[in-house]
Amino acid sequence: MRTTLGHSELTVRPIGLGCMGMSQSYGDADDNESAATIRTALELGVDFLDTSDVYGASDITFGVPIRGFGHNERLIGGAIAGRRDEIVLATKFAAKINDSENGIAIDGRPEYVRTACEASLRRLGTDVIDLYYYHRLDPSVPIEETVGAMAELVAAGKVRAIGLSEVGPDQLRRAHATHPITALQSEYSLWERHVEEGITSTCRELGITLVPYSPLGRSALTGSVTAGSTFAAGDFRATNPRFLAENLAVNLEPVEQLRAIAAEKGCSPGQLALAWLLAQPLDVVPIPGTKRIPFVRENIAATDVAISADEVALLAGIFAPARVAGERYAPVHARTIR
Repeated sequence: MRTTLGHSELTVRPIGLGCMGMSQSYGDADDNESAATIRTALELGVDFLDTSDVYGASDITFGVPIRGFGHNERLIGGAIAGRRDEIVLATKFAAKINDSENGIAIDGRPEYVRTACEASLRRLGTDVIDLYYYHRLDPSVPIEETVGAMAELVAAGKVRAIGLSEVGPDQLRRAHATHPITALQSEYSLWERHVEEGITSTCRELGITLVPYSPLGRSALTGSVTAGSTFAAGDFRATNPRFLAENLAVNLEPVEQLRAIAAEKGCSPGQLALAWLLAQPLDVVPIPGTKRIPFVRENIAATDVAISADEVALLAGIFAPARVAGERYAPVHARTIR
């Protein structure tokens, strides 16, 4: 089973691999283990890898060691050497590190689009990026200008298809009118469903594939997080509102119901959460992130979980948005998303 990504000739397996955690945001990571995880994922049939030029240069507000701008791209470039043709490779641009702006700056200028692309090509060790995302919107640059520059990269053969991340319906339509948008990457899971407020319907209308990041609720939906869980300073969740003790206790209540239903079906909670996403009425390709081989195996097996329409509706009700406590990002990071 394969999915064609939006307005492109790219096809991928139903579940990809998000690589951000190999470089930042979820505590320490070992490059050798991460590279082995990528290679094993390819052996298991994963053919859609997701990264960004900024992964590894995490700003100080995440509280993690800075491994360097482009670290994740270089890591992937080394891991896939000799196997580039087996992979649909996605990366992003626009997010930069700037201490004068709480560690985050966004650059959507056309000249930066071209500069960023050339740098990503070098780090990834490739001559073409399959799917190039505009990571976050620069409010000072009309989206048409940025997407227009991305379209020039397609015409030049440096990029095969273009995507956006964390935008609303209006921006999506404006961008799509400038050049066909292949994919929209936004947070989407049982416990984060803001995209259902007009974004999923716009994607269906325009033929854009939705690529959910954090499809397992930053591990909360796997059942591995408990009310007593604490997170090290190097873990993004230590300051995330939904993982603060008073909110986490509330947010884990529906997870217990997810766990019970999964047990009856003979699968893990995380697999059932991914199966719920795959059952949505539009093209959806989740990219659960991990830096460890066992979790890659578990995530891929979610495609074998049968889920009925009644179960999809039941889980949607259990995780009704009103039941989820806390914003999905702290204010310093929320300002860069829709």
